[in-house]
Amino acid sequence: MSTALYDTLKTAAKITDSVLVGFSGGKDSIAALNLCRRYFPNVQPYFMYIVPGLEFQERTLKYYEQIYQLEIIRMPHFMLSEFLRYGSYREYDLDIPIVKTVEAYNYLRERTGIYWIAAGERIKDSIVRRAMIKESGSIDSKRGRIYPLAYWSKAEVLAYNKAHKLPMSLENKVLGFSFRSLMPLDILKIKRTFPNDYEKIKSFFPLIEASAKQGELIERYEVSEI
Repeated sequence: MSTALYDTLKTAAKITDSVLVGFSGGKDSIAALNLCRRYFPNVQPYFMYIVPGLEFQERTLKYYEQIYQLEIIRMPHFMLSEFLRYGSYREYDLDIPIVKTVEAYNYLRERTGIYWIAAGERIKDSIVRRAMIKESGSIDSKRGRIYPLAYWSKAEVLAYNKAHKLPMSLENKVLGFSFRSLMPLDILKIKRTFPNDYEKIKSFFPLIEASAKQGELIERYEVSEI
């Protein structure tokens, strides 16, 4: 693995000794957290949830809290405000304000006193991320963002995690990514694999069964098309 992949962190470590790290339990965030632990004396990870206390997520959070001997901040995902305001699989509530991404980050900065935020975005993830990182660079001083994995490939991230024995969250093995939406196929897989957590989701989003049913219809359609 090229040592140039660590240049972003080497430079960032000369700018600050403290960093917030976005953690989801996916491969990129796991690698980013481990790397930041190696380069910064003070690291504070945070986790944004759609539904609080899901066991398949909590098991991963507690595992990394134990091996790193730190506490991961748990907070509502900013997308949750839209789900609640506009009634995604539940009664809408227009009194709930929309939380902007920058507001969530500012809350973390005020709570911890840490300005810089690191996350696992990679330039090869998408056209949008490529444009974003190309414009700002892997250290965005204007927005206070650091992208430790900016120039890493997926294969390099997976190889790093394997070498350091860093497991992904349980739902990654089922969904292929971290739980982040109420999309039909995702919800259906969670219902089948994590029934207790599905009931927790249902208590938060009482009409979520409609999403699971839609997932079943999508499955049937895809099978019939084969």
